[in-house]
Amino acid sequence: MQWYFVAALLTVLTSSQGILTTLSQSNGEYKYDYATVPFLAEIFKLAVSSLLLWKECQKSPLPKMTTEWKTVALFPIPSILYLIHNNVQFATLTYVDTSTYQIMGNLKIVTTGILFRLFLGRRLSNLQWMAIVLLAVGTTTSQVRGCGEASCDSLFSAPIQGYMLGVLSACLSALAGIYTEFLMKKNNDSLYWQNIQLYTFGTIFNMARLLMDDFRGGFENGPWWQRIFNGYTITTWMVVLNLGSTGLLVSWLMKHADNIVKVYSTSMAMLLTMILSLFLFNFKPTLQLFLGIIICMMSLHMYFAPPNMLLDMPVTVKSDEEKLIEVSVDRRPHS
Repeated sequence: MQWYFVAALLTVLTSSQGILTTLSQSNGEYKYDYATVPFLAEIFKLAVSSLLLWKECQKSPLPKMTTEWKTVALFPIPSILYLIHNNVQFATLTYVDTSTYQIMGNLKIVTTGILFRLFLGRRLSNLQWMAIVLLAVGTTTSQVRGCGEASCDSLFSAPIQGYMLGVLSACLSALAGIYTEFLMKKNNDSLYWQNIQLYTFGTIFNMARLLMDDFRGGFENGPWWQRIFNGYTITTWMVVLNLGSTGLLVSWLMKHADNIVKVYSTSMAMLLTMILSLFLFNFKPTLQLFLGIIICMMSLHMYFAPPNMLLDMPVTVKSDEEKLIEVSVDRRPHS
């Protein structure tokens, strides 16, 4: 399976994620416990990975599966990083508004490139660095509203703690992705075996979150396992399947491609979501949206296109003296 096909599929699924989540609301609110969605998505990913590993074990030779505790103990770390990241997100939103938070979230594009170089030792060309910065600029441009609106004034009016937490959130998001790629490429273990380890710990941490929510609420609505499917509709189940399928595609990209491909997929998904919102939710297009799309397309071409497509190399014209030397060499008698 080619990586660009998986990346395109990830873009489509990610763009539909926000739309499905919005459609799952009833009268502007969720009738179900939204914390159960990631938990069920982890269960789905774990079940699919287990089935695929079982099928892989039916073939010969058997897939490689490292069971040493030192290796297995590395797999809870991404879940811990994402757990910290989620808490930092909530803390950031206490200091900045939603528009500012979305714009600051684009910092993870640049931080991913930096950590990609520092931790994985992957070199990027100058053109690729320029493309990554352009991608961040393009996604930010598409999110900035007209400067006549109040949101434009609030972009630079948040307290310093909000900006510091926003930078920390971007770094944690990038670090979690880079560390996951490191785990996936650390050895030649089966992708499905690595997924089982990742999603087992993901399920445990999500279950712990549900329990913590119950303790905080004093079990007012009963334990989470008794109301886990309350308020679920077909659209809600589509959100679960979408989130689970997206996670499986991301793990495939971490194993066979890299974090930069994932960043481009999710960034393009954000733009695709905006375009689809024009037709589904009467979202009004802005000049910034069109400029952002153009900039992101230029960035995509700059990063992935071969260098000879980006640079017009002049055709070298040989001098008369060089031509004369070539003719004289050709006319030498062969021994």
